[in-house]
Amino acid sequence: MALIRFVAVSTEEARAFQAGEPDAYGDPPERRISNGDGVPCRHCLRNVSAGKPYLVLAYRPFPRLQPYAETGPIFLCAEECLRAEEGDVMPEIFRASTEFLMRGYGKDDRIVYGTGGVVPTQHVCTRAHELLQWPDVAYLHLRSARYNCYQCRLERA
Repeated sequence: MALIRFVAVSTEEARAFQAGEPDAYGDPPERRISNGDGVPCRHCLRNVSAGKPYLVLAYRPFPRLQPYAETGPIFLCAEECLRAEEGDVMPEIFRASTEFLMRGYGKDDRIVYGTGGVVPTQHVCTRAHELLQWPDVAYLHLRSARYNCYQCRLERA
């Protein structure tokens, strides 16, 4: 029985940015060419292949502005890609990292204090399951421990 699920950026959001819609700061996404290393698309949850175009944009994974609505850079394939399937298995792209920053949020999209911490990669699923047992935690964000970039959302299965 699945306890958690990894949730990528929605196809609706990805297609809007790929079509040139402005990012969280009102700017058009920047277009670059991948060198094949360290350019993880937050929609397909795969690295953008060398020589392929990608987008860099300011992303705010919250429905509205409020004090806890962090904004940061993410990468997306510049061309349409298939959204990563939601599931309880950690996507391969995350397994190369040694640790992540994980935080829990309530239904009001505010941080639930006591949930934030740096988690070694091999403990991400266990810690996510623990935090999602808290009654006031609606979902989690997985972020880069090194750069604080948004990776994906974790929810109850």
